[in-house]
Amino acid sequence: MEECYVPSIADTIQLIQSEDFKEKLVKLYGDNAEILKSQADRYASLVNAYEGRYAEGDVYLFSSPGRSEISGNHTDHNLGKVIATSINMDCVGVAAKTGDRKVSVKSLDYGTDFVIDLDRRGEAGEQSGTYTLVEGILEGFEKFGYNIGGFSVCITSDVISAAGVSSSASFEMLICEILNDFYNKGEMDIVIRAKIGQYAENNKWDKQSGLLDQIACGYGGLITIDFKDSVHPVIKGVDFEAIDKDYDLLIVPTGANHADLSEEYSSIPTEMKAAARVLGAQVLGELTLDDLLGRLEEVRASAGDRAVLRALHFFEENNRVDQQILALEEDRPEDFLRLVTESGNSSWKWLQNCYSNTDPGEQGVTISLVLTELFIKKIGAGATRVHGGGFAGVIMALLPKSATEEYTSYMKSFGTPHIYRIRMRKYGAVNVNAL
Repeated sequence: MEECYVPSIADTIQLIQSEDFKEKLVKLYGDNAEILKSQADRYASLVNAYEGRYAEGDVYLFSSPGRSEISGNHTDHNLGKVIATSINMDCVGVAAKTGDRKVSVKSLDYGTDFVIDLDRRGEAGEQSGTYTLVEGILEGFEKFGYNIGGFSVCITSDVISAAGVSSSASFEMLICEILNDFYNKGEMDIVIRAKIGQYAENNKWDKQSGLLDQIACGYGGLITIDFKDSVHPVIKGVDFEAIDKDYDLLIVPTGANHADLSEEYSSIPTEMKAAARVLGAQVLGELTLDDLLGRLEEVRASAGDRAVLRALHFFEENNRVDQQILALEEDRPEDFLRLVTESGNSSWKWLQNCYSNTDPGEQGVTISLVLTELFIKKIGAGATRVHGGGFAGVIMALLPKSATEEYTSYMKSFGTPHIYRIRMRKYGAVNVNAL
């Protein structure tokens, strides 16, 4: 971040009330007048909360979106391909650079309020998951050779948790963007910031995450990512107009929380990598479908049948991503939607992440998929698939805008309390003042 005028709390309150700030909000949340007023009130309330907690400071406003996975279910951790987009749900922070070598974090949503002394890390004893995640991010900055320093931040988020829209990655990229702006001149590449978030999850939460969530939250817009080169993943923007003009993107909670299913999630990359090792590779991204089929019985005997099915899903999913990108480029929305549904069916039948193997009696995801498929069959258009990690949580639906209200009523009649109509967001994690 270039050296420039730093707004005080009073200046920031005045900024939020200005037409200039309204234009910034339009870039992040669209031009709906009611939503813009709600967001302005949200930012102002957060500034007041910051002042109530920290009393003073020259503050900046930061925003980091959640993400929606459009295709490429569970492929990133084995260096595959994905399509994802940042969304208008976000984690917002009011932050000030400090000179006391202390990182102070207060979250309004989770009742979290803690301080990390950068010179006495490791002495705090057992702490909350949020504390250890921030601690991991700080370690990651140092591990990758970047600067850290003190700051205070007050945070709120409307990225729904346990719903496959990456509330944790949104938070991680917010903290990374603050440190990037305050202590690294805003020059850090998004892939480096994503790897720092991944490092924190891998080492502090023991979660075998790939880079999809962090890159999608940090980069912004609808993108395709090819992870084959793990050091330099290829990120490209994709034109979503062919779908966006006629279809709504909906996130549908199924009533089951997926927060305690880490072992189920971890089994997928573990088994995919086990199949790869039989063939002399570390991950499936180093192999081809023909490599697997050529030694199928050997892989079945060594890694197991489920590992083989999950590996087959990986290769077919990569191929689908290529086909979907081409369908968008050639303005063939019907083919794109057909491939979204194919992706969902592959997750259900081959990847097997639509219900938990430890509790097969609870199948909220599969019930919601069936009900949505019946609705789509009735109206003759649309697509649906499991969203995010799977096993519980949410599904995604792409439906004609004209059918959204009918679908909402339809699903509510079966006990679905909320359906979120979300929109793609152009910007990833940002210093809002600089927009």
